[in-house]
Amino acid sequence: MIEVFEPVIGEEEIEAVVAALRRGEISGSFGESIPEFEKEFAEYCGCKYGVAVSSGSTALHVAVAAAEIGAGDEVLVSASTNIATALAVIHNSAIPVPVDSEATTWNLNLDLIPDLITKQTKAIIPVHLYGHPVDMDRLMEIAERYNLLVIEDCAESHGATCRGRMTGSFGEMACFSFYANKVITTGEGGMVTTNDERLAARLRLLRNLAFTKPRFRHEEAGFNFRMTGYQAAMGLAQFRKIDHILSEKRRIAVTYNHYLSDINGLQLPYEANWARNVYWMYGVVVHPDFGISRDDLMQQLHEAGIDTRTFFCPMNQQPCLRSRPGFRDVPCPVADGLWQEGLYLPSTYTLSEDVIKQIAGTVRLAHRN
Repeated sequence: MIEVFEPVIGEEEIEAVVAALRRGEISGSFGESIPEFEKEFAEYCGCKYGVAVSSGSTALHVAVAAAEIGAGDEVLVSASTNIATALAVIHNSAIPVPVDSEATTWNLNLDLIPDLITKQTKAIIPVHLYGHPVDMDRLMEIAERYNLLVIEDCAESHGATCRGRMTGSFGEMACFSFYANKVITTGEGGMVTTNDERLAARLRLLRNLAFTKPRFRHEEAGFNFRMTGYQAAMGLAQFRKIDHILSEKRRIAVTYNHYLSDINGLQLPYEANWARNVYWMYGVVVHPDFGISRDDLMQQLHEAGIDTRTFFCPMNQQPCLRSRPGFRDVPCPVADGLWQEGLYLPSTYTLSEDVIKQIAGTVRLAHRN
């Protein structure tokens, strides 16, 4: 089976983890790997501060908490995203409001935002879906006009840029994931980047049970969202390969484009002229004129030994969100369509051209038949 994604772990990562273990960097409170990883990754993103946490989900959770968003507040979120984006809102007792997608980038449609804002709207969480950045210059103008705080969800966009500026450097905070299938990985893990010293201090406080002095007296209800030292050591080893990884990600996209671009009914991933798409996953949309459905194509690929995944179920359809008090039933027809018609193909950055040609040939055969 050609897997949809396989983590690429080398001797450098193994040696770094073993060395961290030998130094006693077991918990998230000791050693030099965590502060070094935080510093290097934040600087790469163009930020002053990085706060390492246990996952991309907890990065989002603690960022919303640090912004003091809570009961009765509304947060606009990309409709097409992993459920973690919205869970960060509801676990802070606030209400996620889905914003439908654009048909080209598959990111949230900025034209829809003004009509969704109410007196309760406090923030917006744009997701740079599958590695293509949101037009953050325009989004920040909207946020400033309506006095909205911005938390970027960069789980899939390490190294992506908007007009030459890194995703993760626009909002008040930005959240990254280092899950096994992300651009770089620590196995599990995440980070919040920010240029706000006060927010950085608050993030560090909340991720560590909100310990103050005296030690076991707590003014706030914090979280245990710490990253371990040996995860950070692995992250540093991965991070030092990021330029190579991104170059290979883009090579894969160019190769897929070459072999798939002339197939009717198959929408390929987009790259705006102001953007650098890092193609976290190579996604396609199977329109009706392709000839068979998305699900039938996935079945034929599976029978040929090729693994795939569907796009995300949109937030407007999620039962765990729709049942929440105050949830708004916002129509999201584009995101609904992406859920029904979108899939991503194998995207491990070590895929050879021959393997990509084989995958594309199977897609082409399904289309022809």
